[in-house]
Amino acid sequence: MRAPTTQASHSNLSTDGAYPVGLSFDVEEHDRIETAAHLSVGAELKETYARRMEDTTNWLLDQLGARGIRATFFVVGQIARSHPRLVRRMAEEGHEVGSHSWEHKRVHQFDASSFREDLRRSMDALSEVTGQPVVGFRAPTFSVVRQTSWAIDVLAEAGLLYDSSIFPVRHDRYGVPEAPRSAFIVEGERNELLELPLLTLRALGQNLPVAGGGYFRLFPLAVMQRGIRQAARRSHSPAVLYFHPWEFDPDQPRLPLSRLSRFRTYVGVKRTRGRLVKLLDGYQFTPMRELAQQIAQKRDELPRFRLASK
Repeated sequence: MRAPTTQASHSNLSTDGAYPVGLSFDVEEHDRIETAAHLSVGAELKETYARRMEDTTNWLLDQLGARGIRATFFVVGQIARSHPRLVRRMAEEGHEVGSHSWEHKRVHQFDASSFREDLRRSMDALSEVTGQPVVGFRAPTFSVVRQTSWAIDVLAEAGLLYDSSIFPVRHDRYGVPEAPRSAFIVEGERNELLELPLLTLRALGQNLPVAGGGYFRLFPLAVMQRGIRQAARRSHSPAVLYFHPWEFDPDQPRLPLSRLSRFRTYVGVKRTRGRLVKLLDGYQFTPMRELAQQIAQKRDELPRFRLASK
């Protein structure tokens, strides 16, 4: 087991080479992705995806460890039960382990009570394995939106330091396009919480999604790099990136998806490993927890945004 790394973090969001980029990975098996929610996946294929998720996540940990980079892994709670050694490795090597829900269901599928229980199960399972508190959350498919604003109250009541579920873009499955692009205080119906939104690029009067995922696979790397430079010029605006382990596994079995979903899911997967290595060598990366701790010290300076309907 590799010893924890100690990459230095920086409290200033400056425009020089020390500008901190929030690096995060959303960890779930490939058959749990939103576009496969309607599919019936057999036990053998599920086992294959679980094994490949573990192998690919270990490859990611190897890449980060070789460079002394620490990141945040938002992990589905059930994976703490099925792959405890993998989750334990994340923590032992200095990475943050955050919650990505218990079983990767969109927030739309819950009410406040059932969401609270789902969150509790996830946080308990992850904390039990890592021996560390869970302070950050990312909803599957960025499903903290206007219709699920009540989730902010639940997250705040759970004692979390921050959320990173709001994507300030227009999309057919998610997004709050009018939300701030920098760190902000998101207001629910009763409570509020620090929000670290995903990276966007402002161009042609629109917020373009450039934070990772399919956008990382589809667009040239220069587009993400431009978004990072743009974020560095704004106050309290860390560039928050996200990726999934399955995006770095080009030989995995393909799911029987519709033509559009198949394109969105598999475009560019054969070039992601080389592209990620180039990205990792170019920036100062910081776990989300440390970004949140730095920004929270200037909470009174942050913009406020009411997600709940008035």
